[in-house]
Amino acid sequence: MRLPPHILVVNGIKVRRPVFLLGAPHSGVDLLARALKRSPGFHVTMGRASVAHVVYAFARKPSIARTSGAVRVLRDALAESWQVLPRSCGECARPCREAGGVTGTGPCVAAADVTRFGDGSPDLIYSAPVLLQAFPDARFVQLIRDGRDVVAGMLGDPACLAWFKPAMLSEHTEFPNAFLGVNKDEHLERWKTMPAAGKSALRWRSAVRLSAELRRALPEPQLLTLRYEDLVERPPQSVATLADFLETRVSKVVLYDTAVPKVGAWRTRLRRDDLELVEKVAREELKRLGYQGA
Repeated sequence: MRLPPHILVVNGIKVRRPVFLLGAPHSGVDLLARALKRSPGFHVTMGRASVAHVVYAFARKPSIARTSGAVRVLRDALAESWQVLPRSCGECARPCREAGGVTGTGPCVAAADVTRFGDGSPDLIYSAPVLLQAFPDARFVQLIRDGRDVVAGMLGDPACLAWFKPAMLSEHTEFPNAFLGVNKDEHLERWKTMPAAGKSALRWRSAVRLSAELRRALPEPQLLTLRYEDLVERPPQSVATLADFLETRVSKVVLYDTAVPKVGAWRTRLRRDDLELVEKVAREELKRLGYQGA
């Protein structure tokens, strides 16, 4: 007998059609999360510790995500993250507090105003299959961005670079490992000596491959793919597409912020050697997505 779907209730609100934002680092997930945080009825979290702990456990050891308890663990982590409590924003990561305009401990939303939940935590893409099991009616929005711009962003981000230190690996790290972009354990020694630009390119390459797998696996009503370039260069059209997909109004004011990273910044930010390495490692994906030679 098939069991009825689990209905999660947070702050007395049934979690229906939650929205999860997926993409490689610096692909625009944080930008889209800020837009949704400003949209009516949305409570979107970004990088809460309860979620990050689970996401990175799955990333290090993918076999955990295939266990019977994975769905419950991730669902419970999100339920904790979505709770609206007097001091809940004090536990949020800085980008999430800034996106919500919070200067104290919060909360950034009033529980009575919440009708929809979402999460734009970094590296959520590696938990997408578990998220779908936990929330069968979920909506997924994945961001694709030129891998050269992604690498340029990662090289300037200490949090991203920290993952490239061999000391971050543990005996629990499994291979193949989509998070690191390492397909076989025998490639690990090569990965350890690779420059940061190459490791960043591997992470982007792996993320866009996962995105392609999701596109093949999920029905159209549940998955929307947006290009970062369209999001920042054609905000009205991109937001209209997103609003239609989510069946709700979406704020686009943050997309006009002058601090939003520009398209093609890699031309001035990547050294020649790094650019050549990125284009070598990710040549196939850059070409398939129309970025090679652009």
